[in-house]
Amino acid sequence: MSDATEDRLEAVPARAKRAREAMPRWGWVEPTVWTERMLTALDEGVKGGRWFSLIDKVHPERNLHAAFSRVAANDGAAGVDHVNVTMFVDRLDAELVALSDALRTGTYRPQAIRRHWIPKPGSQEGRPLGIPTVRDRVVQTALRQVLEPIFERDFAPRSYGFRPGKGCKDALRRVEELLHEDYACVVDVDLKSYFDTIPHNRLLALVAEKVSDGKVLSLIDAFLRQGVLDGLAEWTPEQGTPQGAVISPLLSNIYLDPLDHLMAERNFEMVRYADDFVILCRTAADAATALDVIRRWTAEAGLTLHPTKTRVIDATSEPFDFLGYRFEGGTRRPRPKSLEKFKETVRAKTSRSAGDSLSTIIATLNPTLRGWFEYFKHSHKWTFPRLDGWIRMRLRSILRKRMKLTGRGRGVDHTRWPNAFFADQGLYSLKRAHELARQPSLR
Repeated sequence: MSDATEDRLEAVPARAKRAREAMPRWGWVEPTVWTERMLTALDEGVKGGRWFSLIDKVHPERNLHAAFSRVAANDGAAGVDHVNVTMFVDRLDAELVALSDALRTGTYRPQAIRRHWIPKPGSQEGRPLGIPTVRDRVVQTALRQVLEPIFERDFAPRSYGFRPGKGCKDALRRVEELLHEDYACVVDVDLKSYFDTIPHNRLLALVAEKVSDGKVLSLIDAFLRQGVLDGLAEWTPEQGTPQGAVISPLLSNIYLDPLDHLMAERNFEMVRYADDFVILCRTAADAATALDVIRRWTAEAGLTLHPTKTRVIDATSEPFDFLGYRFEGGTRRPRPKSLEKFKETVRAKTSRSAGDSLSTIIATLNPTLRGWFEYFKHSHKWTFPRLDGWIRMRLRSILRKRMKLTGRGRGVDHTRWPNAFFADQGLYSLKRAHELARQPSLR
């Protein structure tokens, strides 16, 4: 470091130095919004704990440009206006100027959300997904870029869903740590239709505890109450925040954050990912008390516990599922629904009537295998050779049909097309990937 550089640093006020020291924690924030001065205020706390005049951070074109970049990276389907990302970018500058002006003057109004139903694994029911227009996704992203750090500052540490620097694997790791520390009584909680039942007024009141800008609060209210278009039917929701909306994950965390802190104050080990959470206790009595606290809090918050899926489990003798994994007997593996969903995907890509070459089928299949393994690689080691064998059976069945043979690939087919044959064809091996992942130098 040069003497001139040292002199400049010495001339920087201590307040600014503290902001710079805090930057690693806030490295994920949008820099067009969160200047060093704002980060200092965030870290030290604003007067009265509430932020004023935030709409002027939402509407600048530089924030909207940054928001659009995130929307474009996620791509996604068109909303009710049938405008996709490619069409939006063709007139990007004009769109962002218009959005900025509408947000500044308070004339912005979101359009209806297009409802799309996606299959729900292990159920005949579908899961509703709300698809806002690209225009609304840009505004919601710009809004989230302003609001998220304000709430993230005080979120409880044992909440892992939709948070910067946290994820499913962190939540799963925490559950495993607690099980190894003899927290064997598990309260498995299921909130019935959580995203669709969040009370609007109570949610807005929680937001208003930290945000006093009326225009920002009105904007959030408008997103909560924007119409929903499902086929030819359209209605205005009276509660809930739509799954698929950019702002929904943050709002859902804001609503459950008081519960996170309540359980921590009561010394309960709760691990939460969005609306999926478990409380791990050392004794059945503690678990019963924790469940009673949860019941009372959810009732007061206007939420509903699923009557049969919410239960207390003795993890030493009963399995429980969390974030796609099944914990059982000191090990974890994919829960049956997760395994079946994976097999459905593989079946679709390995139909016996597939007309592509084997190498093309394998090239199409491998990304699915890699992606699935990346999430489930912490499963018990016997999970992987069994799945490898099942996948090779699917491929042998294709080859049998091409030889005018019927039935599944088995018996003599293992000699005709041995495992090494598929390895030579480049088939991704889950077993081999697991062996490599377990080597210390490759973890």
